[in-house]
Amino acid sequence: MLKLIPIQKMKRPVLLLATLAAGYFLLLEPVHAATPSVKVGDAPPSLQVGKWVQGDPVAGFEKGKTYIVEFWATWCGPCRVSIPHLNEIHQKFKDKGLVVIGQDCWETDETLVAPFLKKMGEKMTYRVALDNKEGNTKGKMAEQWMMAAGQNGIPTAFVINPDGVLAWIGHPMTLDDGIIASIMDRTFDIKKSAAAFLNQAKIGALSQAFNKGIRGKDWEAAGAAVTELETLGEAKQAQSMKLYLLTAKRDYRGAFELLESIYPKSDSPKLSNQTAQAFNQFAWGIATDSNASSEDLALGNKAAIRGVSLSEDGGAAILDTQARILFRLDQREEAIRTEEKAIQAAPAEMKAELESALASYRKGELPKAN
Repeated sequence: MLKLIPIQKMKRPVLLLATLAAGYFLLLEPVHAATPSVKVGDAPPSLQVGKWVQGDPVAGFEKGKTYIVEFWATWCGPCRVSIPHLNEIHQKFKDKGLVVIGQDCWETDETLVAPFLKKMGEKMTYRVALDNKEGNTKGKMAEQWMMAAGQNGIPTAFVINPDGVLAWIGHPMTLDDGIIASIMDRTFDIKKSAAAFLNQAKIGALSQAFNKGIRGKDWEAAGAAVTELETLGEAKQAQSMKLYLLTAKRDYRGAFELLESIYPKSDSPKLSNQTAQAFNQFAWGIATDSNASSEDLALGNKAAIRGVSLSEDGGAAILDTQARILFRLDQREEAIRTEEKAIQAAPAEMKAELESALASYRKGELPKAN
């Protein structure tokens, strides 16, 4: 569940995957269990609600009605984005037989739910329920729906069709009027939806294997997961994982070559900022690697220069990255001049941080990496 982050805020190397991931999930986290016990095409689990806090209670799923059960929490940033979208769907179809249930789960403090609903107001008008944690601290809905379906991130929506069958499982932002309408009138292709869901389960299993390989520095196992992902036709996601693998191995030359193949030189303004972000993230990873060699740092500097040339906002964040690299290459005067350029190009909210870095360079000290 992620979105692109403004370049001024993007500094940590792991966020590079956000610009490369083909789906809405972060590739370094498992997406689905390998063999989920709750799948598209199955009958849904029963409702195990702890308390209804908004709207009329729903005892069970009635034939002839369509239901969306969406899992969310007050602390979940992406949920705040998806809730108004889901509410629009609710408003359009509520009089045609659609029932939307906002199922709170994994909540750290359930007393925050009521104030949250009050604040959302007209942006969240559908039913809302707390999870049943009696004898189960994880919550019965979270366990019997989310975990059983291999869903490890929120928001996640389950759609039950008028025949009482799970027709769709996924991120609510990818639900649209066409999907809901076709589910309601029974023209939706559940077999195709089920196949897509199982394919995502395979991707999740490979993601888990990749994670395990990275954590254990078993590069062969991690590479095998990438290769198998490619056989599933998930080329962009495989590229992202391979890029992370090369970086984890500190094969910066290989990673840079792959990055250049992913983002070839282009005059397209649409691609420029995305490319600038990607090269900045790569350069920042090297800039903050205490074991980076002079050759590695020179490569990072090359990436930073490429990023600055493509940036649409003056490249303040990238210039800041480049200044750090130059300082580590003992080009201290050039580092100071580059940081000064970064300050000139920076928006007001970023200047204080960059001025602090400049002060460190002038003292002959490497600033703390943020």
